[in-house]
Amino acid sequence: MIFAAGLGTRMRPLTDTCPKPLIPVAGRTLLDRALDLGRDAGAGRIVVNTHYLGNRIAAHLAGQDVAISDEPGTILDTGGGLRQALPLLGQGPVMTLNPDVVWTGPNPLTALNAAWREDMEALLMLVPLARATARQGAGDFAMDTQGRISRWGDHVYGGAQIIRPDRLAQIPDRVFSLNHLWDLLIADGRAHGIVHPGGWCDVGYPDAIPLAERMLHG
Repeated sequence: MIFAAGLGTRMRPLTDTCPKPLIPVAGRTLLDRALDLGRDAGAGRIVVNTHYLGNRIAAHLAGQDVAISDEPGTILDTGGGLRQALPLLGQGPVMTLNPDVVWTGPNPLTALNAAWREDMEALLMLVPLARATARQGAGDFAMDTQGRISRWGDHVYGGAQIIRPDRLAQIPDRVFSLNHLWDLLIADGRAHGIVHPGGWCDVGYPDAIPLAERMLHG
């Protein structure tokens, strides 16, 4: 699942008339870059959720084998959005991807698939804060020697993961972040991480675009 429903407020004024996933970086939209990663990793089906300027995203995806989970009223955030999309995604673990980041090096979804184990409920791709280009703020997680993650540390969530959605049913809110699900899994020691060895850039605000393009061009 690709999360494409956000308002893109940090990316204004570029997002005043264009949804953030359709902003180009080095000649290719962020959404198309995310789709490339999913297809290259062998995703059996791909779902994109939409809200802000969703008609523009739907038109961009027309004719492609991609399902759309539209959120026309209240934006559901990542947790609520994933739960709404489950009928389109099917059974079992789900790969999720934030399109507003750019990667170099190995495909993060392929690496997650290779590291996934049946005893896991979440496996997050992490980036050391020191290598997190254009990141604003502190780290998100620490990781122990067994790969289990905990809150606060010197690793940033890279925006790619594999997660079992079963416990979404335990969260009563309609609108909620996947952070709520992660907290449940962390408390039970069922959330893990691996570290991306390549480049990563947070394309969350306009000044980050040239940084991402410089990284892509090596």
